[in-house]
Amino acid sequence: VQLQASGGGLVQVGGSLRLSCTASGTIFKINYMGYFRQAPGKERELVATITNGHVANYGDSVKGRFTISRDNEKNSVTLQMNSLKLEDTAVYYCTAEEWDYTGTHTRLGQGTQVTVSS
Repeated sequence: VQLQASGGGLVQVGGSLRLSCTASGTIFKINYMGYFRQAPGKERELVATITNGHVANYGDSVKGRFTISRDNEKNSVTLQMNSLKLEDTAVYYCTAEEWDYTGTHTRLGQGTQVTVSS
């Protein structure tokens, strides 16, 4: 299973961006999809995840500003980021937990740069 991410870029403080990620390959079941981020010199941070039952979980720093959604038929996830702050600048990574007959596997997409400028 591969994860193809899109979106991101440069935006001013208070602006919005949208990230999308689609899983492809031989897919039996995807349990959760989501994003985490990592800024230079900082630890990796959970942004948001969503289960195949559409239950969302957000990191404290993005609650009320970011919204994650999922299309199970398309095996895709979208992260709508509003009211962006300087501290949201980071590389965002799509992630998914998928299951096949060999077990559960955590997949990671390529990073997408999000830069928020003043």
